[in-house]
Amino acid sequence: MLGVPLDAFTMEETVERIVRQVEDGRPGCHLSVNAATLIRALDDPTYFHWLEQADIAGADGQSVVWAAALLSEHGPQRVTGIDLMEQLLAVARARDWGVYLLGARPSVVGRLARRLERSGVRVVGHRDGYFGEDEADTVLEEVRRVDAQLLFVGMPSPRKERFLIEQARPAGVPFSIGVGGSFDVLAGLVRRAPRWMRFHGLEWLFRLAQEPGRLWRRNLTTNTRFLVLVAREFVRARLARRRARADRDSRAR
Repeated sequence: MLGVPLDAFTMEETVERIVRQVEDGRPGCHLSVNAATLIRALDDPTYFHWLEQADIAGADGQSVVWAAALLSEHGPQRVTGIDLMEQLLAVARARDWGVYLLGARPSVVGRLARRLERSGVRVVGHRDGYFGEDEADTVLEEVRRVDAQLLFVGMPSPRKERFLIEQARPAGVPFSIGVGGSFDVLAGLVRRAPRWMRFHGLEWLFRLAQEPGRLWRRNLTTNTRFLVLVAREFVRARLARRRARADRDSRAR
């Protein structure tokens, strides 16, 4: 997608691949791609490398899904971090897998852990995301010690991507999934956009209304740049196809 790695998987395919990798005992990670992370990858070679190294880079933003469908015959299905987390929690509940929660504030992750335990999920450990670089090895050692099969990481970008690619996977921890702010939503502290808004790609507007001070600049600058790049690529692709047809017609004559 504009040169940035993006896996064209459905939700079902994503879950199947993660389950297979967990059963094989192979550490791995899933990262989400939306308009903001895609633009970041174009500007930051290190961030681009992290997305490239992910076992699965899924389409999180609806704008990315629409743009991919416009530019490619094989566009991905939207696989949001929170929806993927809910799907994998159902798998963990059914298979009695251990789940570790890492991220958010102590009160948030603790509340989410209690909620999940009441729903039948075996939460083998949790801790907040406020730890320094010198504590990362200790955190990862704890995750390995409790024998979790799934590690959900609710930390912001780009710290989340760096932690998963450069620290968690090389350390041999279980399959890790970056889920951003999903902990706050699943803990019942933040409302998610209604289903109809998500279906029509308006979840960004709902979040903007909730946090205008934090999100308005990102939505204005990042999303505008994303739209310009997609439009430019669409025009370039159409012109290329037109030239190719003209060349074929010329040779036929």
